[in-house]
Amino acid sequence: MTRKNVLYAQSGGVTPVINATACGVIETARAHRDAIGKVYAGKDGIIGVLREELIDTGKERKADIAALRHTPGGAFGSCRYKLKGIEDNLREYERLIEVFKAHDIGVFLYNGGGDSSDTAYKVSQIGKKLGFPVQCLGVPKTIDNDLPITDCSPGFGSVAKYVAVSIMEASLDVESMASSSTKVFILEVMGRHAGWIAAAGGLAQREAGDPPHVILFPEVTFDEKAFLAKVDKAVKTHGYCSIVVSEGVKGPDGKFLSDAGVRDAFGHAQLGGVAPVIAGLVKDRLGYKYHWAVSDYLQRSARHVASKTDVDQAYAMGKAAIELALAGKSGVMPVIERLSDKPYRWKAGEAPLSRMANREKKMPKKFITKDGMGITAAARTYLGPLIRGEDYPPYDREGLPKYVRLKRVLAGKKLPDFEV
Repeated sequence: MTRKNVLYAQSGGVTPVINATACGVIETARAHRDAIGKVYAGKDGIIGVLREELIDTGKERKADIAALRHTPGGAFGSCRYKLKGIEDNLREYERLIEVFKAHDIGVFLYNGGGDSSDTAYKVSQIGKKLGFPVQCLGVPKTIDNDLPITDCSPGFGSVAKYVAVSIMEASLDVESMASSSTKVFILEVMGRHAGWIAAAGGLAQREAGDPPHVILFPEVTFDEKAFLAKVDKAVKTHGYCSIVVSEGVKGPDGKFLSDAGVRDAFGHAQLGGVAPVIAGLVKDRLGYKYHWAVSDYLQRSARHVASKTDVDQAYAMGKAAIELALAGKSGVMPVIERLSDKPYRWKAGEAPLSRMANREKKMPKKFITKDGMGITAAARTYLGPLIRGEDYPPYDREGLPKYVRLKRVLAGKKLPDFEV
């Protein structure tokens, strides 16, 4: 049997557990040396593939690959770069095939979200057209939890846990000082069009009156009057008010409250910070002293407080991707299928990339309270299992996590340089 070389690449914003997926890919591939030859990784994602900058993972120690399971960031580098349609930029696709041919790549695994699913789908379609069929599979990842079909997205559970813990702890701080100091605290979280991360903050509520008292979702048009009334009531009832707000909250005009007027490489609005906008309203209309924080990169890099469920699922998706490739599959993505809520059980399934690409899964109405500023029991049933369990990294004698940095040895180039 002819052994196939595998090329793996990370894409878009990283997660606390994307390296666990990489670990699953590489360890599973190494366990099938009869069918798989070399495993390469694109340096800085698809850009590295186009530049023929391929990291030879065979040069990495077994212990270092295992340590990826508890290391945050993107071990091989990632990028925000979206391939255009084949008709718009055939040269890029031809280059990919040239690189695949030069390094005898039989399987291409692209680890990313919706935009990356689109890229993986496009690549899966062009191999035959350009004379070099290659199995192409997507591998799910996104902290936003907005991929369709899959029950949840690897990366989300750990970010959800971080946000719930953060608003719980910060609220205890605010409550302690509220009689003479800050009365309103605002935590801004990621989520451009889907409010899953903001909703996760609601898991901090254990009893009536617990924070956060207000959650603002992209799916719900911001109602300034109703918002201010709820904040005022919380302060008068509890002495303080904690708020979780998604960066993608929109006003009645349909515009982001925090749109900075800039677009990223994928064409998405670069949001400029909604927390200070909300804080300004609280100060100007209600006169309360406030503090705000933007979780930003902290939420997606906080491996020290990762969810064990999330780590296990991230690893399983990498493992499943290799197993699907070995079964001859192409144009598909492994996904997480929920089997039951109580007890929580799940398994790895698969879905066609054509149904994953460029689609967003938003919060269903049944997960949001009637006033649009909280989560329901149904949301708790869905969200709760995703943050369960601890998977702490090992710590060194100085009290810091022991994260790994790979050698990232590049394979020798065989092609002319290519400008990206």
